[in-house]
Amino acid sequence: MFARETSEVMAKTRVVAQCRDADFERLLRSTFGADAKIELTVANGAFTETVRKLDMNGATVAIVDVDPASEADLTALAALTQRLGGTPPVIVAIPSFDVSVARQLLQMRVADFVVKPVAPLDLVRACARAAQAAKNVAGTTEAQIFTFLPAAGGVGLTTLAIETAMLLLRGNGQQSKTCLVDLDFQHGSCCDYLDLEPRLDLDEIEPRPDRLDRQLLEVMISEHQSGLKVIAAPSRPAEMRNFDFEVVTRLLDLVAAHFDNVIIDVPRTWFNWTDSVLIGSNRLFLVTEMTVPGLKHARHLVNVIRQRLPDGPALEVIVNRFEQRLFGPGLRRADIEQALGDSFAAAIPNNFRLVSEAIDRGVPLDEVKAGNNIQQALSKLIVPPKQKGPMKPVQVPTERKLAVVR
Repeated sequence: MFARETSEVMAKTRVVAQCRDADFERLLRSTFGADAKIELTVANGAFTETVRKLDMNGATVAIVDVDPASEADLTALAALTQRLGGTPPVIVAIPSFDVSVARQLLQMRVADFVVKPVAPLDLVRACARAAQAAKNVAGTTEAQIFTFLPAAGGVGLTTLAIETAMLLLRGNGQQSKTCLVDLDFQHGSCCDYLDLEPRLDLDEIEPRPDRLDRQLLEVMISEHQSGLKVIAAPSRPAEMRNFDFEVVTRLLDLVAAHFDNVIIDVPRTWFNWTDSVLIGSNRLFLVTEMTVPGLKHARHLVNVIRQRLPDGPALEVIVNRFEQRLFGPGLRRADIEQALGDSFAAAIPNNFRLVSEAIDRGVPLDEVKAGNNIQQALSKLIVPPKQKGPMKPVQVPTERKLAVVR
């Protein structure tokens, strides 16, 4: 793959680089300077002093040497990435790996980062991947990412994620390219709810994430009869698998490049890739249920995520299985609003019979009952008013073989 990337992506490219030390400059010149097809421009000195002098016009990729201990460097880097908007992609060189630094770089949406001293081959690969990714998304509409995170187990997150995907699939009266991604590799159930066979082979892509391309992804996509595409791996409840950061980010980058809407089902457990998934979302929903412990968990998570990801998307809390009570004991809507404050986004009605039948048949909720109360409540939250049109039920088989325990 590297040979193909180098010949196709790095041909006739312009690399703009800034370096703080002589060793890194020598690496840059020896790696790129000898190739007549690559125009290399190098600026020397501290990042804050040279960043404004870098000529990015016509650049294919930018490599910057940043001191993460310097607040001024990080501020200047954030301003640079915001100004460039991904064109050209920015690769950051740092002296050592640190989780908090990596998180900051992700928030700035840099294309990649390398740790010095870096091997020439790794640097070229990073540049090739960044350039190819920028080329793939050039001129395309950016995917809208809807991420669902549970405040606790059993809150009905999978049902809401699936129904959101169905709403977006036909939200403007016409079908759009929509993909549901189940990242709960241990207990994922999206395919079970839709009576599909999970086809994502993690053992195939984990050793070499760079092998994952559009052709391989197509093989690993399950398709519902509604037209919804689903990416999910067979659940392994007895294994706690923590995949490399690049496996998940490579998968999501590829999905986002080929679909209009991406809905992500995120597990409750926090992994090394969770931050990047949440930061990269356009809308982030935290799902809880109408109980005192559920509201407490949700409020606590809202505070934690806001502190952890201050530059991430606004957190919207969905209270599922809501039952309106005017009289008698129990929680009321006013209690929810008081507990969650401005993070409270929507209350989804409790309709156990409807949800159970839809799951048993493997169909969207409106196939069981058109215009149902769950769909109406979720539609107000998900689909902007200007895009709403008549929600035509998706024509799918109405019968399903029941209770096949995988």
